[in-house]
Amino acid sequence: MDYGRYKYEQSKKDKETHKKQKGGDIKGMFLRPGTDDHDLEFKIKNAIKFLQDGDKVKFTVRFRSREITHPEFAKALLDKVVELSSDFGVVDKPPSMEGRTMTMILAPK
Repeated sequence: MDYGRYKYEQSKKDKETHKKQKGGDIKGMFLRPGTDDHDLEFKIKNAIKFLQDGDKVKFTVRFRSREITHPEFAKALLDKVVELSSDFGVVDKPPSMEGRTMTMILAPK
């Protein structure tokens, strides 16, 4: 076996282990404070697929106009997301306000 081939295979192994350590990509899900139950369940079903693949999922609740006055609706929505997906993921970053959005990140178990 020549040295060039050995170095090539070592670099491939290093890249593969680095990907595993990184924890996968971050997939995004966008919601609104008035998102209905069926739509929420559909989004959670997709998020569970992402979590099973080893990716993190970022839930973003966007506020428009006067919706910003009731951030408790978004907090309740994100709590429901955590409750429904608790078998497959854990909260990596709890819900927090960033401007006109509230974000939360779920990581696979």
